[in-house]
Amino acid sequence: VQLQASGGGLVQAGGSMRLSCAVSGLTFNRYVMAWFRLVPGKEREFVAAISRGGHGTYADSVKGRFTISRDNAKKTVYLQMDSLEPEDTAAYYCAATRTIRSRLGPRDPNEYDYWGQGTQVTVSS
Repeated sequence: VQLQASGGGLVQAGGSMRLSCAVSGLTFNRYVMAWFRLVPGKEREFVAAISRGGHGTYADSVKGRFTISRDNAKKTVYLQMDSLEPEDTAAYYCAATRTIRSRLGPRDPNEYDYWGQGTQVTVSS
C-alpha cells in the first residue's frame, strides 16, 4: 500500500493551494480518507476527512476555507486550501482506513491504518 502526497510548497497568506494524495495497493473506494497536519513540537492535528460516499468532515480551524474531495477512478484524494493563513503552515499527511470505530469519529488519528509521507505547506505572512 502506498499513499503519495504532493502539491505542497510556499504560498503567501490569502493564497490557495491544492494537495493531492495518490493511493495504490488497496481498494480505494472502500476507504475513508483524511488529511492531518503536523507542526514540530505540536500534536498531529486533524484537518479533514471524506467518507466512502463523499461526505466531508472538517476541523473548525479550516471549515469554510478547505475542501476535501475524492476521485475514485483516479484513486486520489484532494485537499483544496483557500484563504491560507500562516497558522496553516505544517507538514500535511494523507491517511486511509476501512472503518471508523472511535467515538471521535474520523478525527482520531489512531483509526487510520495507512499514512502517506507528508508534504510541506508553508504560508508566508
